[in-house]
Amino acid sequence: MSVTAVLRNAHDLLEEAGLQGAFLVRNLDTDEEIGLDADTPYPSASLVKVPLAVAVLERVARGELDPTMPVDIAPGRITTPGPTGLSRFRHPARVALDDLLYLSTAISDGIAADALFDLTPPATVATELRRLRLEGITVRHRISDLTNTPAERLDPDEVHLAHSLAIGATTSGQGHPVAQLDVTRANAGSARAFVDLLHALWRPSTIHETTAARVRDLLGDNLHRQRLAPDFTSDASRWSSKTGTLLNLRHEIGVVDHVDGQSYAIAALTASRVPAVTQPGSEATMAQVARILHNHLRAGTPPWWG
Repeated sequence: MSVTAVLRNAHDLLEEAGLQGAFLVRNLDTDEEIGLDADTPYPSASLVKVPLAVAVLERVARGELDPTMPVDIAPGRITTPGPTGLSRFRHPARVALDDLLYLSTAISDGIAADALFDLTPPATVATELRRLRLEGITVRHRISDLTNTPAERLDPDEVHLAHSLAIGATTSGQGHPVAQLDVTRANAGSARAFVDLLHALWRPSTIHETTAARVRDLLGDNLHRQRLAPDFTSDASRWSSKTGTLLNLRHEIGVVDHVDGQSYAIAALTASRVPAVTQPGSEATMAQVARILHNHLRAGTPPWWG
């Protein structure tokens, strides 16, 4: 099948699922890639926790932060469904910085991420990305800012109204009255920018080798495996990733390492036009599209495993 036909098929699948999306798959050794709107920026939601981890660990590598340093965490007092980890703790806790990295990255704990942002603010993370020559990812605010959306001010049976607002109010230039969905105000990045970050973590780059190894381990421990993982995890492949979710946004970035030594970085950034909180069909379509692009890129490279 030609590249044009593959991309048309991918686009049609997204349309049928009520999704618009930006996808990119790259062979990390040959730099061959295939993508769909890969340079279009999207609000990054929890994907920002990956550059946060990189920035914190770079400071650890330089001796500016001690990974064993204890950090006091106030109880989150959150009772609504969704948030995980420290945000649901009912009592004060003391957690080492290195364990905060695990909580923030592997289980997407927003309270742990903000404790890390207290030590390495968004502006510092952005400076680290520039120093590492990683372009296209904008870091402007903490994770707690993500919880101040219309969805948090509605009863559970009315949350679909917040999704309707998210879907209907986007401008042609990707502006939005909800700040977290406005790429000029939110943390944001393109599929290409996130693949570039993954590439720098999986292959020698400006990122310190101990930083890269730790982030790879954290992504490998990701507990959120309902999107792309079912299509990329097998006995013959390892899937390491980070998800991001906010209102109608559903993202995942990751790397599939095959037993034949080939590795592919994948970014799938999507926005749904369906005003529903739970959309397993959309997540299955994300995985299907990512797999189609991956398979096209990998086709003809013997042997075929995973």
